Amino acid sequence: MTMEVDKAMRTITAERIRRYDRPGPRYTSYPTAAEFHPGADATVYDDHLRRAAEAQDEPISLYLHLPFCAERCHYCGCNVVITRRREIAERYLDGLEREIRAVARRLHRRRQLRQVHWGGGTPTYLTVGELRRLGAVLRDSFELTSDAEMAIEIDPRVTTVEQLETLQELGFNRLSMGVQDFTPEVQQAVNRVQPFEPTAALIDAARGLGFASINLDLIYGLPLQTPETFARTLDRVLRLRPERVAVYSYAHVPWLKVQQRRIREQDLPTPAVKLELIASAIDSFRNAGYRSIGMDHFALPEDELGRALDAGTLWRNFMGYTIRQASDLIGCGLSAISDVAGGLFQNDPKLVRYQRAVDAGEWATYRGVVLSDEDRLRRFVITSLMCRFAVDAGEVEARFGVDFATTFAPEIEALGSFADDGFVEVTDDGIRVVGDGHLFVRNVCMVFDSYLRQPDVERRFSRTV
Repeated sequence: MTMEVDKAMRTITAERIRRYDRPGPRYTSYPTAAEFHPGADATVYDDHLRRAAEAQDEPISLYLHLPFCAERCHYCGCNVVITRRREIAERYLDGLEREIRAVARRLHRRRQLRQVHWGGGTPTYLTVGELRRLGAVLRDSFELTSDAEMAIEIDPRVTTVEQLETLQELGFNRLSMGVQDFTPEVQQAVNRVQPFEPTAALIDAARGLGFASINLDLIYGLPLQTPETFARTLDRVLRLRPERVAVYSYAHVPWLKVQQRRIREQDLPTPAVKLELIASAIDSFRNAGYRSIGMDHFALPEDELGRALDAGTLWRNFMGYTIRQASDLIGCGLSAISDVAGGLFQNDPKLVRYQRAVDAGEWATYRGVVLSDEDRLRRFVITSLMCRFAVDAGEVEARFGVDFATTFAPEIEALGSFADDGFVEVTDDGIRVVGDGHLFVRNVCMVFDSYLRQPDVERRFSRTV
């Protein structure tokens, strides 16, 4: 193990890896999608949209899911549609337009957008004409705030300079590019061959067009990755100097994602090696001047995420970490999830069923959950841990009218083992995740997750290490 890795893993031992390596949620929401059920259907979603429409002065966030890819990456856990038939995408846009316009009508005069995100799939699977069409629908249905964040996920392997020019014209100001790993053998193993040079050229073109913020996504824990090969990938990423970097743990769930069965289990790094990989990323980015932002994210000091972290305004939703927190998030498209007026609602993940619903003028909602008061309390605590690595007891008491120490007495007792390991500090003022405990923040959040007390839930999730 290199000296740099040692620096980020001073308290990690093999015994602790075994103890903390268990299945657990990633907490892009609470309750997690594992708790969604058919009872929170289209009728319930419509009622929550009605409630959301009453907050006319509050802007919203909007997520559009564009699921199409020309081929499938073996590691992928997203809801994608693999096709080279362009007419399928054209018909999908017809339905997506109907849904967007229906949402705008249901929200009445509440039309301001603070945050827009196009994800997938591969949004740049769309042609220049299709990108312009969708952008026009968006502008016709909603109004962007003056400080709106418009972000899109792009695949450097298929994205052209002409598409970048179009996105710039449409008002996009943030790009997120998948890299995962620049090692040829790893790329072959996951069916995503992406050389460094074309990726660098596309980033140069984007900066030349005025895109001020570029995020690169990496994944650690992929087949055939080693500390040595991953270090070379990190060096190349640092040469590109992206404003933000996300370093995600590979979620191996072949019982949920059949394409992952093409990855040989014996090629996957062990939990101990995975910790070496993320520790090397932490040290590499910190040494290069980046700040750690929440879980597995890094940003340059001048980036807005760092300023939000200092101000205590950093937040987390289905689109990741954000500084543009809105009271409601609307998800449109296949499998998209909305967070509206205290309810979480997901569209149907099957293309045929989604299109049938929107073509009939109906909501495509097929499951979700309405949050209880207990859910709201625990969601705030878990989100605080994910965003700040801390929970302020006084803030919780002021927001929810509870006594923190009494309400969470069992959880505070359960954190004793984390405290013994030097990962958590518990005081009268609240809870702080410290040092190498940042690597196990998912495990800390799980202590506050009441749904994990139910039997037989472990198989739903990827492992935490």
